[in-house]
Amino acid sequence: MGQTNATTWRGFVFLGFSGFGELQLLLFALFFSLYLVTLTSNVFIIVVIRLDSHLHTPMYLLLSFLSFSETCYTLGIIPKMLSSLVMGRQAISYEGCAAQMFFSASWACTNCFLLAAMGFDRYVAICAPLHYASRMDPPFCARLVGTSFLSGYLFGLGMTLVIFHLPFCGSHEIQHFFCDTPPVLSLVCGDTGPSELGILILSLLVLLVSFSFITISYAYILAAILRIPSAEGRKKAFSTCASHLTVVTIHYGCASFMYLRPKASYSLERDQLIAVTYTVVTPLLNPIVYSLRNRAVQTALRSAFRGRLLGAG
Repeated sequence: MGQTNATTWRGFVFLGFSGFGELQLLLFALFFSLYLVTLTSNVFIIVVIRLDSHLHTPMYLLLSFLSFSETCYTLGIIPKMLSSLVMGRQAISYEGCAAQMFFSASWACTNCFLLAAMGFDRYVAICAPLHYASRMDPPFCARLVGTSFLSGYLFGLGMTLVIFHLPFCGSHEIQHFFCDTPPVLSLVCGDTGPSELGILILSLLVLLVSFSFITISYAYILAAILRIPSAEGRKKAFSTCASHLTVVTIHYGCASFMYLRPKASYSLERDQLIAVTYTVVTPLLNPIVYSLRNRAVQTALRSAFRGRLLGAG
C-alpha cells in the first residue's frame, strides 16, 4: 500500500503568497523594487571594488565575493517568487526544485564561510598589522575564497541529498515561494526523523564552525582594541569591524532561527514571512551597511558617480 502511495508525479506547485489576495500586486511592487535595489547595489559594489585601485585589498576582495554570492543567491529565488505574485501558483519540476534547493543552500553556506574569512581578515589587520601584507597575500586570499565556495557547494549538496533521496507522496503543494528545506521536507512520505537529524547536523556544522571562527577572531580583536591607550585609537580600530559585525548579526540571527529549531516549532505561514527577510532584505543590507559605515567605499562610490557625471557631460 505504501508503495502504491509513493510519488508517481515529478513536480511541485508553489502556493507562495496566494492567500494574500489583492495584496499580491502590492507585494510584487514592493519586492520587485527591493530586488532591483539589491541587484544594482551588489553589482555596483563589485564593479567599484574592481575599478578602484584603493580598494584592491583583501578586505574588499572578500566583500566583492560576498556581494557576488548574495547576487547569485537572490537570482535563484526572487525571480520565481515575483512571477508567482503576478501569475499565481507556479509549477516547478522535481529536478528544478532539487536544483533550486542545492544552489540556494550552497550560496547561503558560502556566505557563512565568507563572513568567517572576513572575520579572520579583521583579526590579522588589527592584531598583527605588521604582518598583514604577508599573511593576507593574494595566494592565501584565493585559498580562503576557494575553500568558502567549495565548502558551500559540498554542504549544499549534502542538504539536498538528505531530502531528495526520500519518496514524496500526497500533496505536491509547497507552502512557500521557493524550495526551502522545511516546506519540502513536510511533503516527504514516512519517517523524516533521520533526514531532520541530518539537516540539523549539517546546519550546526556550517553555522557553529563559521560562527565560532568569527567569535574567536573577535575575542582576540577585542583584547587588542582594549590594549590601545587612546580612546580615539580604540574607536578607529573598532570602526573597521562595525560593518562586518552588523552583517554577521543579521545573517546568523536569521539563519539560526530558521534551521536550528525543532520541527515542532515550524509554522509554514510565519516562516514564509521570515524567509522574506533573509532572501530579500538581508542581501540588500550588505551593500547598504558597507556603503553607509565604510569611508573607503563611500569615497569610491562618490568618485564613481563623479566619473559618470563627467562622462555624461
